[in-house]
Amino acid sequence: MTHEKFGEKDFQTIIGNLLRYGVWVSLSVAFIGGIVYLMHHGNDIEDYSVFKENDRNIFEVISAVYNGVIQGNGESLIFFGVILLFLTPVLRVLLSLFSFLLEKDYLYVGITLIVIFIILVSVSLGFSH
Repeated sequence: MTHEKFGEKDFQTIIGNLLRYGVWVSLSVAFIGGIVYLMHHGNDIEDYSVFKENDRNIFEVISAVYNGVIQGNGESLIFFGVILLFLTPVLRVLLSLFSFLLEKDYLYVGITLIVIFIILVSVSLGFSH
């Protein structure tokens, strides 16, 4: 019995599948959320003359979305689908980091860590005022 090493091709397959299925799952969740939302609010008339700003921090938003998804809230399902869509390429970057670590390609490990840092900073600043 030969013991094969987990290689770059394996990571490329995993990353490709992550991107492919991540997009489909996130779109499916958002689509189902849209159907649920329209079933409950299809006849509502929205007032777009007033913009309602959200002053909650990221933890409050995630908690509200989680609770809404558990309750089957259409808006929360749509937002969860958007979060999944956002997380798909972020997970791809994290998988790339492990791939570069296994290959001992430290230049790309450094670049990938910088990208992860930029993502974390932009998400953190995006939810704080």
